[in-house]
Amino acid sequence: MKHKFTYLIILFLIVATLVSFGRIGGNSFINFDDNAYIIENDHIKTGLNKKSIQWAFTTTYFGYWHPLTWLSHTLDWSLFGSNASGHHLMSLLFHIGSAIFLFLFFNQATKNIWKSAFIAALFALHPLRVESVAWAAERKDVLSMFFGMASIYAYAFYAEKTKLCHYFLCFVLFAFAVMSKPLLVTLPFMLLLLDFWPLKRWQNDTSTTLKNRCHLTCRLIGEKAPFLLLTFIFSVITFYNQTIVGAVAPVEQLCYIDRIANAIISYTAYLGKIFWPRDLAVFYPYDLYFPLWKILGSALLLIVITTVVLYFIKKKPFLFVGWFWYLGTMVPLIGLVQSGSQAMADRHTYLPFIGIAIMVSWGIPPLFKSTNIRKNILFPAAIISLIILSFLSWNQCGYWQNTFTLFSHALKVTDNNYLAHNSRGITYGQYGRYQEAIDDFNQAINLKPHYYIAYNNRGLAYARLGQNLRAIEDYSQAIHLNPDYAKAYYNRAVVYLSMSEKKLGCQDAQKACVLGECAILEQARSKGDCP
Repeated sequence: MKHKFTYLIILFLIVATLVSFGRIGGNSFINFDDNAYIIENDHIKTGLNKKSIQWAFTTTYFGYWHPLTWLSHTLDWSLFGSNASGHHLMSLLFHIGSAIFLFLFFNQATKNIWKSAFIAALFALHPLRVESVAWAAERKDVLSMFFGMASIYAYAFYAEKTKLCHYFLCFVLFAFAVMSKPLLVTLPFMLLLLDFWPLKRWQNDTSTTLKNRCHLTCRLIGEKAPFLLLTFIFSVITFYNQTIVGAVAPVEQLCYIDRIANAIISYTAYLGKIFWPRDLAVFYPYDLYFPLWKILGSALLLIVITTVVLYFIKKKPFLFVGWFWYLGTMVPLIGLVQSGSQAMADRHTYLPFIGIAIMVSWGIPPLFKSTNIRKNILFPAAIISLIILSFLSWNQCGYWQNTFTLFSHALKVTDNNYLAHNSRGITYGQYGRYQEAIDDFNQAINLKPHYYIAYNNRGLAYARLGQNLRAIEDYSQAIHLNPDYAKAYYNRAVVYLSMSEKKLGCQDAQKACVLGECAILEQARSKGDCP
């Protein structure tokens, strides 16, 4: 009978997630990373072969070393080509697999099938998952999580019988996870928390002697040594690669005090979106002016929750594990090490969300002592909440239909979103609506005067309208803001050559080629315009 319920819950997770997220199968690629990762990436478009596999394992393109993600995209292109539906549905299948492994782990570790089912359903159906699942370029998120959840499921068997084969399988799956995205570098920390609860390995030694306690602690930490070593290696690689990306495509760096303030506020803002998932957007720009009351209020909330879970650590260990899972797994994503221009991102909750789900799934039922109340109130409330979350996710998936719908929605629910204006402007330009594109680029530049990408894009729109002098002015401003911006040299070369300014055009074409954009120089040479 127990196995029957297990299979029914797995079937429910599959069907409910397909219903909630299935409409992404009709969505297009978007012009925000999808082009660089998939559409315009000639390496993955060659299919799986020796050359593409070698590239996947040697490149740090886009700031990450994640060879399994590149191989996944390559396989998708071999199967589906430019049909976005196949790419999206494969991401959805990985997400469903993660939810199933999450359920299987907690069911194995706690023997509580219904709470395990609820935590997996919360994870699978919450609208904060949409960004990771519906964004084709975020395959790295769902792939990393898939291997990560499989890894902790293998760990449950190791904790039960300490067989070397289970340990090795757990480690290999962890390696696959960080080779998909360094999202799971915190897994050794997670395993130590899971050792405390629900696996209760910290409590297995009933001796109260300090020597035995120290021995148990050293043993549990020591067995994580290979995981910690891999975490250290991938953290160094990721930090180095992100530093290189920042040097090539500079972002406005915040001072460390502002990063700490943003991190404190973001911790509580993520909690707000977990419990009230509204106004979700693909990009949240930094607010460079943090009200003191907001910082102090957020810090006070975090301190109060931390104090409460520490107070109940013995009676309700799941509160401690869930809360520190949330705090700990969010550390690489909270912005203390700045790797972009976003204040926060929905996809960053993918792993940390599980901690809050643990607190909810195991923390609410004990509040209702009566079994009848649990059946008559708690169970229907759980079903209703999952239905609401499913509807919200289904609705959120609709905003990811294409670039225009995605960024138009972002502009409705956020303020001062320069990136959304720029991205929607690109879409207007693709539709030939150049004046509307220019209006959006103007807005982006007004909000962020040093945003060199918007100057380049506005220059393209002016060039399409035949306003070459304005186009050159914008390209020149983009180059002034970022002297190593190859696209601006490339585009300015195109305009100069079209105006028969061969000397200036050839200079820009040569500079663009030095920076990696050689097509315009080759074309100019073939026409005899450049030596």
